[in-house]
Amino acid sequence: MRSHSGIPSDTSEASDPNERPAPTATVRPADAADVGALAEVAAATFGLACPPSMTQERVEAFIAEVLSPERFAGYLADPARHVLLAEVAGTPLGYAMLVDGEPSGDDVRAAIRLRPTVELSKIYVLPQAHGTGAAALLMAAALQWATDAGAAGVWLGVNQQNERAQRFYAKSGFERVGTKQFLVGGVLEDDFVMERTLTPAPRP
Repeated sequence: MRSHSGIPSDTSEASDPNERPAPTATVRPADAADVGALAEVAAATFGLACPPSMTQERVEAFIAEVLSPERFAGYLADPARHVLLAEVAGTPLGYAMLVDGEPSGDDVRAAIRLRPTVELSKIYVLPQAHGTGAAALLMAAALQWATDAGAAGVWLGVNQQNERAQRFYAKSGFERVGTKQFLVGGVLEDDFVMERTLTPAPRP
């Protein structure tokens, strides 16, 4: 029960014509030098995607256990994982993490329909990323990586109360295919499992 995804910030573009357009975000693969930035963004965004019933103590326990700099160093060293970083002028705005391979949970294995598969384990953007396109760019880069890896589909877990994230995923082509549970601070939360089909990359 390792995964959880959420888009805690508003991903729509600024609509006031008198506002100066926000700088455009860019996305690149993260490396070892980004461990601190990834952990900071993760700590700042995870709680924003959690349901109101989740206590701050549980949020902090999850961050310490799963989203610490040491854990991100391990994620970056794992050949089955791919971590993306969104930024503007060198300032981190969000990140995404993908995991290549068969899911470990029986509930997810039974729910998803496409093989081989890649898990979109995490995708988060800071609230100040509003108007930069960071969320959409992260999603596009994540789907492209999964396609290049030869996956037929991508799946993710999202908290059942996180309707904003569910709308974003639906807009990105995901559909609900099942349910699973997700452990946060020693308590199980209910997630939806969502999946989307990938178009195979053309062969040279």
